[in-house]
Amino acid sequence: MRITLLDELDLAHWVTVNAKREGVKDVAVDISKSREVSVSFRDGKMDELKESTRKSMTLGIYVDNKYSSHTTNDMRRDSVIEFIKKAVAMTKYLGEDKYRQLPDPKYFQDMEYQDLQIRDVSYETIQSNQRVELARTLEEGGRQRSDKVISCTGEYGDNFTESLKVTTNGFVGEKISTSFYAYCDASIKDDQGNIVEGSDNTNMRHFEDLDNSGKISHTAVDRALRKIGQKKIASGVYDMIVINRRASRILGTVLRSLSGRSLQQKNSFLIDMLDNKIASDILTIVDDPFIPRGIGSRLYDREGMAAHKRSIIENGVLKSYLIDSYYGRKLGMEPTGGGTSNLILNYGEKSLDEMVAEMKRGILVTGFLGGSSNETTGDFSYGVNGFLIEDGKAIQPINEMNISGNFKDLLNRLTEIGNDPHLISSQRFASLKFEDVQFSGL
Repeated sequence: MRITLLDELDLAHWVTVNAKREGVKDVAVDISKSREVSVSFRDGKMDELKESTRKSMTLGIYVDNKYSSHTTNDMRRDSVIEFIKKAVAMTKYLGEDKYRQLPDPKYFQDMEYQDLQIRDVSYETIQSNQRVELARTLEEGGRQRSDKVISCTGEYGDNFTESLKVTTNGFVGEKISTSFYAYCDASIKDDQGNIVEGSDNTNMRHFEDLDNSGKISHTAVDRALRKIGQKKIASGVYDMIVINRRASRILGTVLRSLSGRSLQQKNSFLIDMLDNKIASDILTIVDDPFIPRGIGSRLYDREGMAAHKRSIIENGVLKSYLIDSYYGRKLGMEPTGGGTSNLILNYGEKSLDEMVAEMKRGILVTGFLGGSSNETTGDFSYGVNGFLIEDGKAIQPINEMNISGNFKDLLNRLTEIGNDPHLISSQRFASLKFEDVQFSGL
């Protein structure tokens, strides 16, 4: 891998040498630098302008079958020497855990460099006046969308991050990334004095991919306007469509139950389900770390293990747990990486509008209002809002309804997946349709 953070690379290697002199078996050195800028306008005035730069070094200390992590912002070498000595001394107070080790080098030796396009080289050319104007335009566009708007906020922000990882088992990796976001939220008052809110946002790796057309502001206000008159409706069993940007509330909860920690602590309803059917045949979830400009794209994970594209669920069958090296040793399983990168589905052929148009009677869920889930049993209970659909049309905005059940059952009620992946997230889920879901209301 070509390294551009040469000063930090020299420092990281110097740290590993000095940590070894203090008696550690292994050490992982992570050095990161970042700059974040954000500007927000609210109700016609600049509300906030923030800029922060951070630089830090984190050491993962492995000594006498004991492990601890330590972070400092002071990278002067005299200070770092004392920092290492104190970190090693404190680690020795911990109890032994023989499973705490660096990953086997075989898990990163096949890593190949490729340009994931997660860094926008134009970042340095973006001027402060551009940031201010973008935030102002977002807020102004929302305020002018409707005379019912009583408050509106527009926000723009960007981030530049460099990180370097060096470990004593031979791993060296570097990541340089940028991200840009735009956001708008609006509050409106209806004729009865009720206040409802709507929002929209986007998040991209490259500045040129941000939508500056005003669509974000308009969408935020339109979403609020559509909520006017929302109310509870009668309890019952309805078909349900969950829009793409909210589908992570369903699938994200399921994925958390696949972690090595959940399995080892017997806190997952998916224990011993590998290669078993857990969902509808149409559900396939793939973790793809190599999508150009993807929010979750990466060459290696937080432990330094090479990233690989892999199926997590394939045609409803569980194909992979999310196991890091630590829980892999404890469980006697091959590590697969403790987390995910970009998640994609086997998308369908219909848009959200087409899915709604074909719905005879059901509920379109556009938001979740709290609730809880039990990863051990798979039980869940969520508050939702959205729209009652009849004969393909939204006839009533709804609010404070509740869905409850068990994920084992819900995943098998999935009947359709839209063609609308949520591209501004690492979880590129699409709209999901489920049949016969129990809703509680009046």
